[in-house]
Amino acid sequence: MEEEAPLDPDRPIIDPHLHLWEIFADPLGLRAAQRFLLHEAAAMIAASGHNITHTVFLECHTMYRAEGPVELRPVGETEFAAGQAAISASGNYGPARIAHRIVGTANLLLGDKVAPVLEAHVAVAPQRFRGIRMGVAYSVARMFGMAANATPMRHMTRPEFREGARILAKMGLSLDVWCFHTQLAELIEFADSLPELAIVLDHIGTPESMGAYAGRAAVARSEWAPLIAELAKRPNVTIKLGGLGMDISGGIGSVSRGQSSQQLAAQWRPYLETCIEAFTPSRAMFESNFPPDNAAGSYGATWNAFKRIAAGCSEEEKDALFSGTAARVYGIDLDG
Repeated sequence: MEEEAPLDPDRPIIDPHLHLWEIFADPLGLRAAQRFLLHEAAAMIAASGHNITHTVFLECHTMYRAEGPVELRPVGETEFAAGQAAISASGNYGPARIAHRIVGTANLLLGDKVAPVLEAHVAVAPQRFRGIRMGVAYSVARMFGMAANATPMRHMTRPEFREGARILAKMGLSLDVWCFHTQLAELIEFADSLPELAIVLDHIGTPESMGAYAGRAAVARSEWAPLIAELAKRPNVTIKLGGLGMDISGGIGSVSRGQSSQQLAAQWRPYLETCIEAFTPSRAMFESNFPPDNAAGSYGATWNAFKRIAAGCSEEEKDALFSGTAARVYGIDLDG
């Protein structure tokens, strides 16, 4: 499919949620092989025509160490992302600085014993490592074609998880959280318990669309919206505006609807405008969530959709939504 011409092509954009991975085919056929590394990401960004200045790498359970203590194996993902970032920083693959900042993962259920794991992440990427995301999303339905997993259920209520999060805060690191709207009340309580922790809600706290909510999007949205408004009252929480394009019902890469930016903007506007109103642009940032959001439309169409949604905002508000908030949260020097 031919890429859309970019709207407002000179506007600087920090993409605060871009994965890099190589997924190998599952022998049971649950997922196909996929390669999305620096070369693919750089080509995609160039083809979009948008002025992507930096991206933030988000953990995606890739390139873990094969050996050593289990709790330290995710440090391999930070090593991998830092290597990709170093290659990008050469400038040989375009002006975008890919994986310029890194959000890795660590098991917060280790409590205060998570400290050496976080220190190991920092040691391998001292300028780039900014925080972690640990899986807490739970749905009673299947996610990405895999069987429902109750393991993350109510992680945020567990005392050891909160103790691990306190270590994050003490180290000046942030916590990205992806959860469904049915877990937002739990996140609100968690945010209240750790006001010193910088929390980033990914994918607008995904309104559930499966199980009991299948075919009941209006019901999910009516539950989601007041929870977003309540969460926004917590000043330690910022929100990522995106993630609505991924198809949770099937394997990543199994669907590509190729919708236009007009179609995407029409679908996403009610959700994203609700978030912007609640959090204000100073605590909200557009995110691509690619490759998963490729299920809905191309990278260029996704950013065009965001620009259509933000068209009525002031220049100052647009600067925050497209780069300023992400720069502040992830420590990116816009003048550097």
